[in-house]
Amino acid sequence: MPRRTATMLASTLVFIALLCAGVFFKVPYAEMSPGPTVNTLGSADGEPVLAVSGRKTFPTTGHLNMTTVRVTGADYEMSLVEALYGWVAHDNVVVPHDTLYPDGKTEEQSTQENAEEFSQSQESAKVAALRELKIPVSSRVVVSTVVKGSPSEGRLHAGDVIRAVDGTEIKEPGDVAEQVVKHKPGEEVVFTVVPAKAAAAAEKAGKEPRGTQKVTITTVKAEDDDRAIVGIQAGTDHTFPFTIDINLADVGGPSAGLMFALGIVDKLTAEDLTGGEFVAGTGTIDDSGRVGPIGGIEMKLVGARNAGAEFFLTPGGNCASAASDTPDGLTLVKVETIADATKSLAKIRSGDTEALPSCSTG
Repeated sequence: MPRRTATMLASTLVFIALLCAGVFFKVPYAEMSPGPTVNTLGSADGEPVLAVSGRKTFPTTGHLNMTTVRVTGADYEMSLVEALYGWVAHDNVVVPHDTLYPDGKTEEQSTQENAEEFSQSQESAKVAALRELKIPVSSRVVVSTVVKGSPSEGRLHAGDVIRAVDGTEIKEPGDVAEQVVKHKPGEEVVFTVVPAKAAAAAEKAGKEPRGTQKVTITTVKAEDDDRAIVGIQAGTDHTFPFTIDINLADVGGPSAGLMFALGIVDKLTAEDLTGGEFVAGTGTIDDSGRVGPIGGIEMKLVGARNAGAEFFLTPGGNCASAASDTPDGLTLVKVETIADATKSLAKIRSGDTEALPSCSTG
């Protein structure tokens, strides 16, 4: 066999061997890619994404699209070839597996956590939207979860409204822990609560929960330090003056909060919020309307632009990353609060886009 032919054959065999090794050699990475976008003013699976009953609503036009990111599953084993392709592909991002699934978190655990965050984001979106419209919303501190095997199991229940701890009025969820840790492990704490069933009945009737009872819990020592604990997590529940349903399945995480809130505001406002423009965005939102940063901003920008968006409402905390790689034809709009967003939408529908707060890499 001629030397040149032998060399080419050997090189080909080496290349094939390296390719096979790359395919079968697994690396501890995961991939993020643009996910679908959904217009919060429109429908999904034949149902309106936002449905309001018990209050007058108004016609809407244009788009207020929430954006998503696709990620590989916790059990997915990425090959070296896939990782290399992901690193050079512009629309995908390859990240260490532990970034998406820290501390050995399973896909089931991650899905459950994302579902809980999504549910909380919907609640906060409703509160923020109604408060932006100056519509009263009553709030109360409740038992969010009870740890199995803790002193509170069977004595306190998820949904119980916490009025006081040791006679001190509870106004925020953090107030509960503040009162409990004043004790030493083994000491008693007295909770004044409205039982969950009574609270649920009052909420259904649109009334404030009443009728308290006292529950005494003996504290125990926390596993990681000497704090006194009772084994509950406190949260916030709300009573709305009318019904707002968010109908969207197979979505998780808190990042749709801002766009849900804006969609609610649009439906409850006579003035068309978008003026018919295609606006997308992302961002967490809390009850007071503050907008927080999210993960996967680059992927969401690509997904939004692919869907046809011309403007993207961007949390201030994501601005630098977003501005460093913005798809052509997409204008970034910096937002810190829901009020910022509504003001920017007013500029967009009036055509005063030069006055929009922008993002920069600095």
